[in-house]
Amino acid sequence: MLPVFSRNTWMPEVFNDFFDTDFMGRANATAPAINVKESDGEYTVELAAPGLKKEDFNVNIDRDGNLHIHMESKAEHKDEDKKSHYLRREFSYSKYEQTLLLPDDVDKDRIEAKVNDGVLTVNLPKVEKLPEKTMKQIEVK
Repeated sequence: MLPVFSRNTWMPEVFNDFFDTDFMGRANATAPAINVKESDGEYTVELAAPGLKKEDFNVNIDRDGNLHIHMESKAEHKDEDKKSHYLRREFSYSKYEQTLLLPDDVDKDRIEAKVNDGVLTVNLPKVEKLPEKTMKQIEVK
């Protein structure tokens, strides 16, 4: 038996193949790509943010000790054509929030963030481990 799909009658058939499938849920196409790397001394979070400036970001540690990344960008462009008195306006708005649970070995006082070439990089240094204290029995003579 073949599955039955419902089709919207007001939307052309060609668009249904992209937007109205039961096999694949809708993904958030505006969410930026994110990478998380680990090295011996730190974790590194990289977030794709082309065209954004450092003023567009807010990176902080929330009350639960998690890393919270918030980015918001607004842009408005106006072009006026003098010959036909036509006014064209374009609005652009994007907002993204992500909360990452931090491992216990992150030194939260030394976290740094920077934006370079459209990538937000957050460095999460690991706590330097002190040599463990060992117990030792001393023989009484």
